[in-house]
Order: sequence, then C-alpha cells, then structure tokens
Amino acid sequence: MTAPERSDDHESASSVPPCRALPGTGHKGRGAAMELRRSRQTLRSGLAIFLVGMAPLLYLTPSSTVRWAFLGLWLLAAGVFVAYQFRPFRFRIGADGLDLRVAGIDRLVAWAEIEAVVLDQPLPSGGRKQRAASVLLVPATASTIDRRLTGRSPVDGRPALVLLDLDQVQQPPGEVAAALAHFGGSRFTDARQRAAQRSEALPDLDALSWLSDLTPRVQKALDSGDASQRQALKAEVDAALARLSDEPAASGRPRIDKVLKAMSDALGAA
Repeated sequence: MTAPERSDDHESASSVPPCRALPGTGHKGRGAAMELRRSRQTLRSGLAIFLVGMAPLLYLTPSSTVRWAFLGLWLLAAGVFVAYQFRPFRFRIGADGLDLRVAGIDRLVAWAEIEAVVLDQPLPSGGRKQRAASVLLVPATASTIDRRLTGRSPVDGRPALVLLDLDQVQQPPGEVAAALAHFGGSRFTDARQRAAQRSEALPDLDALSWLSDLTPRVQKALDSGDASQRQALKAEVDAALARLSDEPAASGRPRIDKVLKAMSDALGAA
C-alpha cells in the first residue's frame, strides 16, 4: 500500500513564514493568517522617562503647592501616554484581506478593495536616523475606505493610507513582508529594495561636500592670475582624480570625475 501523496495545500502552507494560526480561518492552501502584536518597547521607554522626570519635580520645585501641581500634571501626562499605548490594536494578514484596527479603520478590508500594499522605508537624510519601515495601502477604485490618504506610494506616487510603522510591532519587517507577499500576491511591493537601489545611485556625500568647498577655491585661483597657486590646486585636483580612478566604480562618480576633470583643464589652461 503506497503512502498518500502530500497535497498542494500542505506544500503551500509550508511556504508561509512561522506565524500565529488563527482559529476559524478556514482557508485551505493559503496557510495560517499572521497577526501582528504590538511592541511594548515604546511603553517601557516612556515610563522610564516619566519616572526619571519625577525626581526634579519632587525635590527642585520651590513649594509643596507648586510641587504637587507639577507632579499632578506629570502623572496626568503619563496616564494619557499609557492609555495611548494600550489603545485597541488589530492587524491580521490573511487570505480574505487585512483585518485592521489601525489608522481609523476597524474592519476587514478585503483584497478586492486594495489596489496595492507597499512596504516602504525612506532613506535617511541630513544625518537623521533611519526611519522604521511603514506599511502603506493604496485603495482600489471600488474601495469603500474613506480615510484621508496622507501618504504616497514610492512605486508610482499614488495617494496611500499609512497603516503602520513596523517599529510598533514585535514581528520583524522580513516576516511581515513575507506574509504580505504570500497573501497579497502581485498587490504587494517591498519598496525597501528600491530604497536600497536609490541609495546606491546617490553620489558619495563626503565627495560632494569636498567638491562644494573646492569649487570657490578653484574660481579664486583662476581669478588670481597666480600661476603657482593654480598649479598647486591643479595638483590637488589631479590627485583626487587619481584616487577616484583607483577605487571601484560607484554611481555618481562619473559626474564628479567630469567636474574635477573640467577644473583640472581650466587650471592648466589659465
């Protein structure tokens, strides 16, 4: 007697990343739904700040009346913060769609109502810390979602609803992306990969900073009429060109090379 063959349903379910099975999902061949759990890291950090902040209120205020007034306001703020952290939350990713209690939505949003789901992570700028990845929802034309669309899809610029920042949940972004890809199919785009490609396409910021400082020096040397000053600066520019040519090619370098070559030619011809 031969062993029964494994069903396609089992194979499909095995491809889903480990996630919490929900009772009553009842969808064969699609795997168990994933339910995201809210992270309490922000709550712990916030309470620690409140506790540390109580010390100056207790010991540095001028009078007992002022002290207790400030302490009352501080505790009220702490209570509001805790209540906000414990507000109702639900985010389930399943075969029927996204079962949500976030961003002003409290219902199951069927996949038919969703044109696209995008996992985005904007590039850091101005020395700022890398932001957490966000889940964006682009409603379909027939969708009944009536929330204000304050976000933009990084894929095509369409208005989108910002559902969630992933630093608010316990699951790592990779698991969330895998579940969205599994259940959302072609609707899902992991734009973090596009962000990485965009970052590779940016010029080296240190090189651009050095170039911005170099430009007025070159212009000053050209205006000075001092041949020795021009030659010294030309040697500096040529040395930078030589270093660039020895390093692996990177996006943005050809444009910098061309600018440096033009500076070198101008300094040599003057």
